[in-house]
Amino acid sequence: MPRTPSVTRPTLIDVAALAGVDVSTVSRVLSGNLNQRVSEETRQRIHQSARQLDYQPNITARSLRVSRTFSLGIAVPQLDNPVFSQIIVGAERGAREHGYSLLIAHIEEGAADSDAYARLASTNRVDGLLVTTLDDNSVVLKAAKKAKVPFVLLNRSAQGVRNSIYFDSAAAARMAVEHLIKLGHRRIAHLSGQLNPSTGIGRFAGYRDALLDAGIAYDQNLVAVSGYTIKGGAEAMREILTKNKPLPTAVFPITLSAATGALMALHQHGIRVPEDMSLATVHDGPIAQVMYPPLTTVQMPVEQMGYDGVVSLIELIQGGRKRVDMKMSPSQLIIRGSTAHPPSRRD
Repeated sequence: MPRTPSVTRPTLIDVAALAGVDVSTVSRVLSGNLNQRVSEETRQRIHQSARQLDYQPNITARSLRVSRTFSLGIAVPQLDNPVFSQIIVGAERGAREHGYSLLIAHIEEGAADSDAYARLASTNRVDGLLVTTLDDNSVVLKAAKKAKVPFVLLNRSAQGVRNSIYFDSAAAARMAVEHLIKLGHRRIAHLSGQLNPSTGIGRFAGYRDALLDAGIAYDQNLVAVSGYTIKGGAEAMREILTKNKPLPTAVFPITLSAATGALMALHQHGIRVPEDMSLATVHDGPIAQVMYPPLTTVQMPVEQMGYDGVVSLIELIQGGRKRVDMKMSPSQLIIRGSTAHPPSRRD
């Protein structure tokens, strides 16, 4: 009986031949060696060739050779928050392109098992960590500081943290609030984060400065703390509606999740958006497009943050970088149906 030929596993030689480069170049690029001096076009061609051949590196052999796991960890406090899900998508892409796997840990803020993430690092399962939190005092961040591997904080900066990638939150807030001001709004509410983390401070500052630059006095009664959840957004919106007469004509929730809650509360109170009150927020995603009405948002490079976080973390691991301090600017304002002129400005 004739023997069935075995299917051979693609090798580095096969990838090199398809990409038209040396085997050593393929090895360094696919192992995530960021010090390898090749053009971006060549790097992309190598990755494309590897995908075309379905090349899978021998992680076990490579790990034994260099005493690394070639795994990274990322901790997120919420899985239903579109910001964190987009960060994960970018981080996974970056890890895959540089020959690493990504372990995802969902650790809620205030979790009873405060050493969960510290164990993740101490068991030698990962070579480095990406940390996302809602609070500068979170147990996850405290655990990461005690870990024996490099870590990069994403989506905020924090005192005592050397490596972080964060958004220019003040610029994002200004972009949203200035849009509302240009439409003619003068009573603009803000659903804020806690005013001690960098994100909350930055967006509050952008909101306040946009008002002051337009000659609009700041009114503390128009600010309520929502945090970063749908529930918090709804509760803060109800607080604004209860304590303000006349009502504001526009509201700026700190995030897309808070904006979703705010919109729900407005609907429940019979307040039409944008006919009675306009709404603009920071962060875009599919949920912003399917809400009624679709939400005006400031788009942020969230997925790119996850990708850059992985690249920077690998550079720290490999010793090619000493510090990460990166501020990312807003991408663009996306105007949808949730914003319009205030009632007094309409024909």
